[in-house]
Amino acid sequence: MLKPGTRLRSQACTTEVIVVRPAEVTLYCGGHPMVEFGTEPATSLTLDPSASTGSLAGKRYTDVSGTLEVLVTKAGAGTLSDAGQALTVKEAKPLPSSD
Repeated sequence: MLKPGTRLRSQACTTEVIVVRPAEVTLYCGGHPMVEFGTEPATSLTLDPSASTGSLAGKRYTDVSGTLEVLVTKAGAGTLSDAGQALTVKEAKPLPSSD
């Protein structure tokens, strides 16, 4: 299980994330499982072409159910996913009107 504040990095690109809202999932980037900081990534992994749409720094990504949320701290070429489903950029909530 991912825990809030856990820092993960991709094994296939430069993407780095921090878990904001945890879930019982395995997070993937570029078609390969992400690893915690301090863990040596596999050196021979390359991006899966079907998982290479990229991730944007400073954006929050969430899964379809909305249970998982991660903040991208370093952009990369890999697509963030969980169980084959790509994560989507979480839209900012509109501020209330100050009429």
